Amino acid sequence: MEKIYIFGHKNPDTDSITSSLVMANLETKLGNNVEACRLGNINKETEFVLNYLGIEAPKLIEDVEDGANVILVDHASNLESVPNLDNANILKVVDHHKLGLSTSYPVYYRAEPVGCTQTVMYKLYKDAGIEIDKKIATLMVSAIISDTLLFKSPTCTDEDLKIAKELAKIAEIDIQTYGMDMLKAGTDLSSFSIEEILKLDAKEAMFKEIKAVINQVNTASIEEVMKMKSELENGIEKVINDKKLDVFILLITDIINSNSQVIALGEKVSLVEKAFNVKLENNTALLKGVVSRKKQVIPVLTENA
Repeated sequence: MEKIYIFGHKNPDTDSITSSLVMANLETKLGNNVEACRLGNINKETEFVLNYLGIEAPKLIEDVEDGANVILVDHASNLESVPNLDNANILKVVDHHKLGLSTSYPVYYRAEPVGCTQTVMYKLYKDAGIEIDKKIATLMVSAIISDTLLFKSPTCTDEDLKIAKELAKIAEIDIQTYGMDMLKAGTDLSSFSIEEILKLDAKEAMFKEIKAVINQVNTASIEEVMKMKSELENGIEKVINDKKLDVFILLITDIINSNSQVIALGEKVSLVEKAFNVKLENNTALLKGVVSRKKQVIPVLTENA
């Protein structure tokens, strides 16, 4: 049986990494020959989860061969996937983002407007009659906690919360204690270079003719991250030049107070000012109550482009 490669988006977050592992487990139990992969380095938050469980990260890959069988999790966009995706054979997509993919052949596609891919994955296990064990439950609930910022994000739905509570019982964890420990672990940027920070959770996007990168880092103290502002700006300028971007948007999200400080550079920073009705002072502004890139940032930028 030919191998199937399962992977999430580039610059993977906890949902992306755990989704590849959880989907690989499901497909293996369904009798398929699969391999969980990742399209980038893991962040500190994901490292916390994997260390907690004592498991290794999925295999790191940069591309797939022509005709390779693949399953996409936590993304449905060429911009966020392997360079050779158009020449791969996409068997399935399991996601919770907007559709940014087209194929010339039928594809199994399961996406729902929920806060996390693992909420959808939970239903796939139930539909298949496959038991969710303690380790898989921990991977799943960790991703839901991450993507919903411990249920504070506007992306969080009643389904996310309900399923997370059920998974926490299986995982035998206190969801608030474990969740806060995990989120705080993800705010430690001390071991990352500026270049690495600007790639940690960066997503490329097009807003009409405006080419952008939107990167998000979580913190328990915006002030601590802003101490690196000059270095971050220098790094952002380099990314803008290398990728020929119109704007680079860095969101520094406070997981405690649910706000984001934005640093924006590029010829089209006016898009940020227009979208959020703010004035950038020294390339930065506070976006009060903004924590979700998917629901509070990308749609607003799209509407105002």
